Amino acid sequence: MIRHWHVVAFPILVSIAVVAWQLPARDWPTTAALSLATGVAALAMMGMAALLSARLGAVEHLLGGLDRVYLAHKWLGVWALGLASFHLVFHAGMQGWTNGVIVPLPRDVTRFVRQFSFVALMFIVLLALNRNIPYGVWRWWHKLSGPLFLVVVLHWLSIKSPIALASPAGAWLALTAAAGVCAATYKLLLYRFVTGQAEYRVVAVTPGKAAVHLILEPMGRPLAFQPGQFGFLRMKADGLREPHPFTIASGNAADGRVDFVIRALGDFTSKLVAHTRVGMAADIYAPHGRFVREAQARREVWIGGGVGISPFIAWLKDERAGHFERVTLFYFYTPGREFPEVPVLQAMATERGASFVPVPDGPVSAIFQERFDAIVREAGASAVDVAFCGPAGLLPVVRTQMRNHGVPESNLHYEYFNFR
Repeated sequence: MIRHWHVVAFPILVSIAVVAWQLPARDWPTTAALSLATGVAALAMMGMAALLSARLGAVEHLLGGLDRVYLAHKWLGVWALGLASFHLVFHAGMQGWTNGVIVPLPRDVTRFVRQFSFVALMFIVLLALNRNIPYGVWRWWHKLSGPLFLVVVLHWLSIKSPIALASPAGAWLALTAAAGVCAATYKLLLYRFVTGQAEYRVVAVTPGKAAVHLILEPMGRPLAFQPGQFGFLRMKADGLREPHPFTIASGNAADGRVDFVIRALGDFTSKLVAHTRVGMAADIYAPHGRFVREAQARREVWIGGGVGISPFIAWLKDERAGHFERVTLFYFYTPGREFPEVPVLQAMATERGASFVPVPDGPVSAIFQERFDAIVREAGASAVDVAFCGPAGLLPVVRTQMRNHGVPESNLHYEYFNFR
């Protein structure tokens, strides 16, 4: 599987290689050569980030899930901003280099595009990382990423540079820029018309404490998905129209119904929890994600934290699945805020023959440590397969517990909890 740091390192290494190919060896250790290489890398990384944002199925498959795609997308932007900062500070030219312009522009326009391209990149990255911006505002501002990327491409085409379009570095930039522009255009204008989606209607709303359980039935052809995958839910109601990712908390029911367990964790989800009503129509864009049950596992430990319990609810509801006697489900929750409630989950697990362990006292829980230790001693460390979905702070605790008991890291299967 390709990891997110592979995606970040690849354009940097390729950019360094093609720029080194272009320049005399004596100039390689200079700030001018490094500035040129970092500028090339920053543009290439922006193009790749735009490609990842298009949610292409092939890209998702290569990286092992859309959660990994978004993680790589974020770090591509962060590194692109850092490399572009170096490129801005140090002049990417030396005496003896043969410079040329691919698309000549007036001098003042060229200078403006150069400065604005850096501001555009800084705006894109800071916007993506700022969690204090309301989701509806963030989403619409983030749509500017594609047009702003065109400004960065125009900077490359209009600035004097030793990189000719027919050179290896020029071909590399042309490839990544074209891929980024095409992907941004697809995501901005075509995605909603060609992606997998289906229309649903809300048939049941079960409120909880700052949470809600929704059941939706298809109004036509139902979605095809594997339990544990997620979809982008878009309610067809004023103020709730922004697509937002949620795990589908249901198995493949014969009637095509799907469930979502949604907790009010931000401005948009709070509004969704408060205002969703029976009868509302919705679009679901799915399936995404690769968080599916390991069929060959000999002993399964499922660990869900908060709303991260959703994929495990889907696994329990999967009517086609079996071997639940080898499953132990740990549910980490805050007393008074659990949803679904513990007795409900206990009944679901008991019905399927799975063991259920509620953990109300946090990551350092003795209940969790003792039960996990007993499972490993009984089954053997190499036989224990761990599936985790929950807050980021809980994952290191799970890893530590596995390491202390000799369970291989390769036996851990998890999904990143947040996209933004």
